[in-house]
Amino acid sequence: MMRKTSLVLLSAATGAMLALAVTHPRTALIGASASAATSDTYRQLNLFGDVFERVRADYVEKPDDAKLVESAVSGMLAGLDPHSSYMDAKSFRDMQVQTRGEFGGLGIEVTMEDGLIKVVSPIDDTPASKAGILANDIISHLDDEPVQGLTLNQAVEKMRGAINTKIKLRIIRKGQDKPIEVTLTRDNIRVRSVRARVEGDDLGYIRVTTFNEQTTEGLKREIANLTSQIGADKLKGFILDLRNNPGGLLEEAVTVSDTFLDRGEIVSTRGRNAEETQRRSARPGDLTKGKPVVVLINGGSASASEIVAGALQDHKRATLIGTRSFGKGSVQTIIPLGSGNGALRLTTARYYTPSGKSIQAKGITPDIEILQDVPEELKARTDTKGEASLRGHLKGSDGDEKAGSQSYVPPEAKDDKALKAAADLLHGIKVQASAPEEVEKDKATAEDRKTAN
Repeated sequence: MMRKTSLVLLSAATGAMLALAVTHPRTALIGASASAATSDTYRQLNLFGDVFERVRADYVEKPDDAKLVESAVSGMLAGLDPHSSYMDAKSFRDMQVQTRGEFGGLGIEVTMEDGLIKVVSPIDDTPASKAGILANDIISHLDDEPVQGLTLNQAVEKMRGAINTKIKLRIIRKGQDKPIEVTLTRDNIRVRSVRARVEGDDLGYIRVTTFNEQTTEGLKREIANLTSQIGADKLKGFILDLRNNPGGLLEEAVTVSDTFLDRGEIVSTRGRNAEETQRRSARPGDLTKGKPVVVLINGGSASASEIVAGALQDHKRATLIGTRSFGKGSVQTIIPLGSGNGALRLTTARYYTPSGKSIQAKGITPDIEILQDVPEELKARTDTKGEASLRGHLKGSDGDEKAGSQSYVPPEAKDDKALKAAADLLHGIKVQASAPEEVEKDKATAEDRKTAN
């Protein structure tokens, strides 16, 4: 049996986040029945070998052996559940970059426009901002090669690279007669997973977009900044926005929860065997000093987000406002397959909230359900189907499964009904949940759309 070092994944989005853990090899005692099962398994492997050789010999065009094996492995894992899969070497490297939350690059957020790269914004204190690159600049060439014809991902990959290496950009800027050429030296860029602002003049609003290795430190920094800006005496409380956050690192979910807790269990994970059960608990030290907390969730809040929401709800440390979460209650282990061979993403456990509830395929129900006013043209695209709608998903432990819920977040804060409800609650104003008829109408509309499809 192979000795393996594994990585634990908690995310609804493919290839997102992982945390290091060590899995020790198990000792197997093989009896007569086990021997029979092993014999049958080898017969099935012989079948695979026969098919493999037949394809190699008789397929109309000469196939690539490596791709055949890779496709077979991918099919085996995809047949288990929606979150188990095979990652090739490049996908594995990309996932590791996302997980670390830092990479060698230039420090610009970009998008694609008319086949060219448009700068959304430079990140403060990075090579791009120091070189004077501005929002709305158009990047037409990278190292004298045109970006026309490249995908956005290909262009981004070219701009990333080893720290202290150089790249030349040709920039088209509105108001400039000639293109601007600038040579930048790549540096270590950290992805911001936490953003914050003062809401009104006495509330701290904190948005967490993903759970990577930078998240907890970013959260602690923003709590300190908000407390300083508003003043500890004036600060009424915090709004933690986890809407449309697909998840991430298990360890970060635990430490983010711990930021608001003094004691108690945060989460437990349970594998196929009872001895694999693990429990994670809070340590003394609520960094918000007991200030009231409201957590915003919706149909796009999944996995690591649900761990945080479930822990704070079960300990009555926060009030949850919004719509029911996604319902991904499983844990994936990332198992590297050796240099150049990628990795397996394998579902190895379910997780449970402090009260012992599994949220698999049903999600977390908010304390106060608030539905947003969705523009007519977006109504067909703003409901998340949820874990229960995914083909091959793990069944809920008690058979009680629930479909997805609304995931729309208005672009303007003034139109955000859940945000307003959170602010009202922290100001001591009574908040009414969406009327039952509104909720039922929303569910019926979603069901009609599902039937029509």
